[in-house]
Amino acid sequence: MIIAVGEKLHIMYRSLYEKSTRRHFMGEVVFAKDSLCRIEGYVFIYDDKKTEFLKKPELRTTIIDLAESGYIVNVISPNVNLIEVHYKYAQDIGLIATDGKSFSLNINEFGSKS
Repeated sequence: MIIAVGEKLHIMYRSLYEKSTRRHFMGEVVFAKDSLCRIEGYVFIYDDKKTEFLKKPELRTTIIDLAESGYIVNVISPNVNLIEVHYKYAQDIGLIATDGKSFSLNINEFGSKS
């Protein structure tokens, strides 16, 4: 198994069509079998009117098959406090996910305003 219980992941859902809702998920693996993972964490949805990703405040549980081609998955530091993570624009970098401390993940490498 390549994913282990306790690992933290940042997942971007690939857009299926031009006007697809851009959705990201960041959470901790609570169960994993083969490529199926049950993950608890937070959803980030792109708001077209505000032109920014907004974090939903409620904790969610999702099940994802990481072998599917519809996701871009990043393993993040186990020290990241998921409650504190938010998105912001950093000068000369662009869009990042950060906890405002030591964690920073550049989201721009996956396309304009991922």
